[in-house]
Amino acid sequence: MRTQRKLTGAAIATALLIGAGPVLASPAAAAPPAAAAALATAPAPFTAAEAHLAPDGGYTLSWSSPSASVTVTAVTDPTAAGGTVVGTSAGSGSLAVPAGTLPAAERWYFRLTPDSGTPLVIAERSLSITSARNFRDIGGYRTTDGHWVRTGLVYRSNKLSSLTPAEQQKLLSQHLTLDVDLRNASERKEDPDALPPGIRYQVADVVSLSHGIGFHDPALITLAAALAAGLFSGSSDLGQSIGYPFMVNFKGADYAFHDLLTAVATNEGATVYHCSAGKDRTGWSTAVLLTLLGVPRATVEADFLASNTYTGDAKAVELSWLRAAFAEVDHLYGSFDAYLRKGLKLDDTTIASLRAKLLG
Repeated sequence: MRTQRKLTGAAIATALLIGAGPVLASPAAAAPPAAAAALATAPAPFTAAEAHLAPDGGYTLSWSSPSASVTVTAVTDPTAAGGTVVGTSAGSGSLAVPAGTLPAAERWYFRLTPDSGTPLVIAERSLSITSARNFRDIGGYRTTDGHWVRTGLVYRSNKLSSLTPAEQQKLLSQHLTLDVDLRNASERKEDPDALPPGIRYQVADVVSLSHGIGFHDPALITLAAALAAGLFSGSSDLGQSIGYPFMVNFKGADYAFHDLLTAVATNEGATVYHCSAGKDRTGWSTAVLLTLLGVPRATVEADFLASNTYTGDAKAVELSWLRAAFAEVDHLYGSFDAYLRKGLKLDDTTIASLRAKLLG
């Protein structure tokens, strides 16, 4: 995008938000009794845990825990009580599960059971969907207060217009029941999602003008500040440097992110949300959700940058873009919690429900 072009009114809303790059078209609330009870459970006693799937089909698991020993059980459903024990190791250790050890399955999860305390379920984050390379679980991250974001409940992705029948079955096998599309009308028309029966479809268009053209701060002020920040940071794409703050400043985007987070909180089953490449609108959505859940900023940034690996493009995203959006939150609202409540209009019940549902 030519950032020197004079843009006002509708042109800013459309050109900055839709044309910025190839894709971009706190204190916890008092929880309801059920939510409070869910979060009152002691978090799993692990300070780190990861599962990695090797090209040959084997897994490497690693974890850190004050426990004396940890038993690892493989399950195909993160809520399953049984499973196949694949080994026991030290409280802080690792375990290799060679290819062929487990039968074929759409996805394997691993329950880490310490000799004392609550088990933790982890999984390889990617679902290995060839037509949607950036399709991945947002779970498996530890929060600042020691809880963990549950796996198998929320996924982020790029467009889902080329899913094969086998890939559709994989989504169904993970109990996925809702797909939230963050793309604009033109993108949705050109590449409609290919969903199997049983997955509900919802639009949360980040650049929609259906709620009018409005900004929390004068658009030209945000434009000038974003340009200056992009130039100072050495951004390789000034259009993206501009687009990210506008996802916070543009009032129409507030409705989309409100609808997305409300959908995640209320959906029965697992949810996936996506844009076109799954890195900008989806990247900010994920940063908002993980931050709401209490995931540290460094971890949020690492998840954002992982799009460079999953897309195979080392320059897909830059950290300065995400930081520009967070800076706009601080500028407009003074705190992230105020952004959730005043900008996205999330109420206490929705915030508490998200935390109760997604934290273990």
